[in-house]
Amino acid sequence: MTDIWSERAEQYRTSDAHREGPDLDLVVEWATGMQARTALDVATGGGHVARRLREAGLEVVSSDPAPGMKPDVICRAEHLPFADGSFDVVVTRVAAHHFADVRQAVREMARVASTAVIVVDNCFMGEEVEEAEKLRDPSHVRNYGAEEWRAFCEAAGLRVEEYRFFEKPILLQPWLDRCGCEGDDAVRVIELLGNRVQGDNVVLDRIAVKAVPA
Repeated sequence: MTDIWSERAEQYRTSDAHREGPDLDLVVEWATGMQARTALDVATGGGHVARRLREAGLEVVSSDPAPGMKPDVICRAEHLPFADGSFDVVVTRVAAHHFADVRQAVREMARVASTAVIVVDNCFMGEEVEEAEKLRDPSHVRNYGAEEWRAFCEAAGLRVEEYRFFEKPILLQPWLDRCGCEGDDAVRVIELLGNRVQGDNVVLDRIAVKAVPA
């Protein structure tokens, strides 16, 4: 997967769908609202969380398993090479659906966070959408719902303090192109998405979770 993500890196750095959005604004609002000074951006991808938090005045370390994403530290979410409580806040945005072991990743994020863990990701939208996601991008593992996130957090010693939900419209063709999904596969993905395809967009459900030590 690392090589695939390195190849995709520039597309994610320049993607409008990833560069901005109310969910990214909320990450900054939550982190600054708790007066965090240090942050770890897990699976940084195009680096947009790290960029926005640095602009807000936080000292940020970015991590990602793909060297091409140019993180500060190359590592998987399931194995974070940091001491317990190293960061005020730990954030991961639109990445957890790729984690091979999401429960272990949440445990690791909880371990290195002293104040809060913030997760933003696409929400579970049904099995047909899961099939579409995996066909579009074989590195997709699964999207999760609110109760699943609560269970992951509680198992890691965290208490969910707040959820927020968003509808995220994304330009359909660039969304397919980023993963090289074309031809019959692209046609099938669009069929599976059904009424989530609206004009030139696909509309995805997104969840934001703020969890604090229990």
